[in-house]
Amino acid sequence: MSKRATMIEVARLADVGTMTVSRVLNSSVHVSAETARRVHEAIERLGYRPNEMARGLRGAKSKSIGLIVPSLTDPFFAICAHNVNAVAQSKGYSTIITTSNENPDTEFSEAEWMLQKHVEGLVLCPSVGRNSRFSDKIFQRIPIISFDRPLQGSRFSSVVVDNHVGAKLGTQHLIEHGHKRILFLGDRPDLFTIRTRHQGYRRALLDAGLKTGECLDCDSEDLVFKYVKTALAGKNPPTAFFSGNNRISRYLFRALRNLGVRVPTDIATVGFDDFDMADMMQPPLTVIRQPVEALGKTAAEALFNQFKAKAEDWPAKGSRITLKVELVLRSSCGCTQDAPKVIKP
Repeated sequence: MSKRATMIEVARLADVGTMTVSRVLNSSVHVSAETARRVHEAIERLGYRPNEMARGLRGAKSKSIGLIVPSLTDPFFAICAHNVNAVAQSKGYSTIITTSNENPDTEFSEAEWMLQKHVEGLVLCPSVGRNSRFSDKIFQRIPIISFDRPLQGSRFSSVVVDNHVGAKLGTQHLIEHGHKRILFLGDRPDLFTIRTRHQGYRRALLDAGLKTGECLDCDSEDLVFKYVKTALAGKNPPTAFFSGNNRISRYLFRALRNLGVRVPTDIATVGFDDFDMADMMQPPLTVIRQPVEALGKTAAEALFNQFKAKAEDWPAKGSRITLKVELVLRSSCGCTQDAPKVIKP
């Protein structure tokens, strides 16, 4: 049995939005003759048959939203997802959650599937890619909010943290400890968060008249170990590292331990993003802490706020909400206080 055609497929073939297809089918609003012709030709070509039950429920809301994250194995995204869902439940909504695995095609197909489930809006952390698939007309009349990373396209609003300021603050702290050779570790140069954190790191060093040094593609524990080992064996070895996220911080600590390097006696470290057990590491890790819970909650609240306006009233350019970070001083940077100290920019 062949797969039943969907309204989304009709809309794509006719090069219109799903709302236009619905209007043609229901004759509820005037549609130009040319547009109606394209829709009817697409319906005929695909053999599309409307779901009469769904049409009978026209106007009823699904009371659900969609949430797409790169992965649920990363505690960062799991915490964000939990908080998005908490806001949705407080509004009487359910949440359909799925993952993109950092694959734009998977992300697009999952979002398309969610539209078929009649979600009223989408919250997502966009996968890495130059060309956003969300410019497709099928997404034109559904509220979409991105978090952690901006979504390409001027109409989309986003919620991010102040990556630049955080990385600059952490690097400046290492400089205040007397370090002049600080290396940056990142896992993906095309990732918004790593790119902006690297820019903050560079700004701090350049302002201090110091040279920069980095590895922006250390996306595995093995690569981190090899880079750290090579850097420490060089003619001008670093005295400190700044790691771009919590995963790299863990890789870095293991590499230094396996190489017999003492922290912070031999090498000081600061990492972007706090995580469970960071304060239990030996020594406890100094970090830039971002408001993970607030990130998910703020994104969900932004989505529900957009529900209040009609699609035709949405601004042509979306807004960007930037949440503040803080520096949590422990011991890996060289500080010796008995309890963690929190510095807010």
